[in-house]
Amino acid sequence: MKSPSLRLPTRRPTRTGAPSSRKAEPGLVGTMGARVHGGWESLRGSVAGGWTGSAIDGAPRWAAGVLAGVQAALLSLLVVVAPALATYVATSADPTNADVGWQGSAALASSLWLLAHGVPIVTSSATVTIVPLGITGLALFSCYASARRSGRATRSGFLGAVGAYVTVAVVVAVVVDRTAQGIVLTLLGAAVVGGIGLGAGLLARPGAPSLREVTRVGWVRIPAPVRVGAAGGVLALALLVLASSALVVAWVLGGRATISDLLAGLGLDPVGGVVLGLAEAVLVPNLVVWGLSWLAGPGFAVGAGSLFSPGHVVAGPLPALPLLGALPQPDGAGGLLRWAPVVLVAVGAVCGLWTLRRRPGGPWWQALTAAAVLAGTAGLGAAALVVLAGGAVGPGRMLDVGAQAWAVGPAVAGEVLLGALLVMLPADASVRAAVVRTARRAFGSAQGVVPESRERSESSEA
Repeated sequence: MKSPSLRLPTRRPTRTGAPSSRKAEPGLVGTMGARVHGGWESLRGSVAGGWTGSAIDGAPRWAAGVLAGVQAALLSLLVVVAPALATYVATSADPTNADVGWQGSAALASSLWLLAHGVPIVTSSATVTIVPLGITGLALFSCYASARRSGRATRSGFLGAVGAYVTVAVVVAVVVDRTAQGIVLTLLGAAVVGGIGLGAGLLARPGAPSLREVTRVGWVRIPAPVRVGAAGGVLALALLVLASSALVVAWVLGGRATISDLLAGLGLDPVGGVVLGLAEAVLVPNLVVWGLSWLAGPGFAVGAGSLFSPGHVVAGPLPALPLLGALPQPDGAGGLLRWAPVVLVAVGAVCGLWTLRRRPGGPWWQALTAAAVLAGTAGLGAAALVVLAGGAVGPGRMLDVGAQAWAVGPAVAGEVLLGALLVMLPADASVRAAVVRTARRAFGSAQGVVPESRERSESSEA
């Protein structure tokens, strides 16, 4: 019987550079290294949070929204007030401006900011109702950027942001206007501008739900042809604005000589030139909407009794604004320009093809429904833009500036519908089948031939 051998544990020599399996106890160097590593990870997390998190991480969600709303309102207001104060400082040495204080300049700039939200400027001599769409766009961009940077994509964050934006606007209205009508209009206008801009910014944040996901609950309840047609109408409106922008660029290039003469006749100093340039910049979007009215056919007016349309131009005395030198001249109307509404028919055809490719299969009437919704959406959007871009800019004949929504909206809808039908009717399979069936029945009735279904019913009765 062999006795078990006793085997003593031996320690194997570790190779140089090989990691030891024994866990080292943290010493001073290890503790400092861990702290440095932890600090670096915390710093890196803070930097990353600056891009994806809120500017006040750890605070309630509604507090982040309030910060975004206040920031958006003050930023857009400051962009309008700062040039007015700079102009006051630059012209304060002029004796003719001795009675004008910086408070009056700030109040005027604040009134312009409120005008961009749909609040008219009422004075003892005139009422200004035209909305400077350039300042409105600036306010929308400020809301978008502030919400995307500092907001929280939650319901409480959105409500807090819109509430803060409306509160700042109401405070400005109380200080500047102090009328019940002005305060009510400020509430409505600021809620619309803030809701659109801040909502778009919150949805653009990393990790935020998309607009489709947010509106899915109500959107899925709408029939598919209506959904697809509405999306096509929004696309048509965007293409129409793009086409009118190109038209305005062509007007400016064609009227650059008139614009230069108007600038030379004003004899402005550098400060006046900058102020005039800013004033014209905020009115460029209005001119783009007027160009859309021109393309649609009804045209627009700059003063009572005037008309600028593809077929006729009836000009009258205009304000000394160089931008208006780009408007069409009487000798630049008629001829081939009468066919300008064909642009809207082409846009309708493009959007009709886009809608047809995204429309789910179904009966023939669903294609017609989608085309009608497409045209109606484009017409309503154009009419809304016309209402915002027009109004009164002074007393007398300047009470009528812009286009007529009741004329432009139906014109846009009809021309876009024509283009959509020209594409969707022959290209849609269900529509083609319905047309063939109708043609066969009509031909059979004309020839006195009994349809097959009727023959079967008569034979069964016999």
